[in-house]
Amino acid sequence: MVVMEKKRKKEERVFGWRDKLGYLFGDFGNDFTFILSSSFLLKFYTDVMGVSAAVVGVVMMIARFADAFTDVAMGRICDRAGATAAGKFKPWILRMCGPVAIASFLIYQSAFADMPMWFKISWLFVTYILWGSVFYTSINIPYGSMASAVSAEPGDRQSLSTYRSIGGTLAGLIIGAGVPMLAYKSDAAGNIVLDGGSFTFIAGVFSVLAVGCYVLCYVLTTERVKFSTEVVQKRENNSVFTMLKNAVNNRALISIIAASVVMLLAQLTMQSMANYVYPNFYRNATAQSASTITMVFAMFVAAGLAKPLAGRFGKAEISVASNLLAAVVCFAVFVIRPENVWVYVLLMTLCWLGLGMFSMVNWSLITDVIDYSELRNGIREDGSVYALYSFARKLGQAAAAGVSGGLLTWIGYSDATAFEPSVTLGIFNISTLVPAAGFLLLALILWFWYPLHKAQVDNNVAALKKKRGEDV
Repeated sequence: MVVMEKKRKKEERVFGWRDKLGYLFGDFGNDFTFILSSSFLLKFYTDVMGVSAAVVGVVMMIARFADAFTDVAMGRICDRAGATAAGKFKPWILRMCGPVAIASFLIYQSAFADMPMWFKISWLFVTYILWGSVFYTSINIPYGSMASAVSAEPGDRQSLSTYRSIGGTLAGLIIGAGVPMLAYKSDAAGNIVLDGGSFTFIAGVFSVLAVGCYVLCYVLTTERVKFSTEVVQKRENNSVFTMLKNAVNNRALISIIAASVVMLLAQLTMQSMANYVYPNFYRNATAQSASTITMVFAMFVAAGLAKPLAGRFGKAEISVASNLLAAVVCFAVFVIRPENVWVYVLLMTLCWLGLGMFSMVNWSLITDVIDYSELRNGIREDGSVYALYSFARKLGQAAAAGVSGGLLTWIGYSDATAFEPSVTLGIFNISTLVPAAGFLLLALILWFWYPLHKAQVDNNVAALKKKRGEDV
């Protein structure tokens, strides 16, 4: 059971803007490597390194199986570790920010483009495992778990979720708008292609920026929720088997895991396919940069609406509505099939408005699940629950890479066929139909399977406050 210290030390700050900005910088740092991978890794390895899209997808999917072990292991380490002067979770951010940034940079080495195929595939596999399964896991699990330690108040946690999403959005803006402007060039035939050397340099810059953001996260945030000796003892006596058994029987956790897999499949497929729709189907890299800016505008609109709407209607409820909007827009784009790229940009901005609403409450949904799990099981396992959730998100990332890579190979995409009409038409279909189906399925999961709608969440919050008040 988690309790707040009844009387805080005078030097401990109350929750405020500093924590929000610090948490924002945490996901800013995360997404300098995560969004770079989810948006451009497939494009880099197909177009620069000459590796088949299907092979890249399979490598990324295989790598995610390692996360079944590393994510859970890191969650257990966080739960069992004692608190330091800086807190329980914060120290990991400082320890691992350098390794995760270096590993990310190593993935994108265009100097190896002329190496044998076995070497390039092996390099991708090893560096991707190091980045995602080892170092990213060791910084992202503590970072995500830290939200419940920064404050126990639901309103504060919703603010952290919103600011986390804003941090990721800002990283997405820099990556999505900057890379097309700086890394694309025209070849001898006038086609828009990715320049490997420029991309490698950009990946290095993003790694440096990621480290800076992580340091700001460490400096600006404060962990306030303290863990009693009784809680630590219960965690030590709770085996991995018991934790997994509790998870399987936890409807809220299993359903949010399923929702996360589907959400990442839809969102990341849409993001990765943008690297093919704009330069290949519309032959306009400038529009890709502009679309990122309009996407960020939609996300900021969503950020302003998310908290008041969630407070009035419930986080799950507005998530259902927003994902239905995204599904309808994607299907409408498929039917309309706009010839003008700017019409396409406008319509996809509406889609991002719907998706943005869900993104803003997404991270506070998992804190609701952590509260729910504590009430069901009598033990609070922030790290372990978040680790399972993080693993699900990585499965969604891998699924998006596998689906995108497999479908690109199925329509005949290669560096030689990249601009053939039948191939570019297939690219357009993938970029609209897969997200449309994913967003629709996500809405159905959140409405019919996920149990923590507004009334239940309010009851859980009241029960935990009563419980903590009795133990203080």
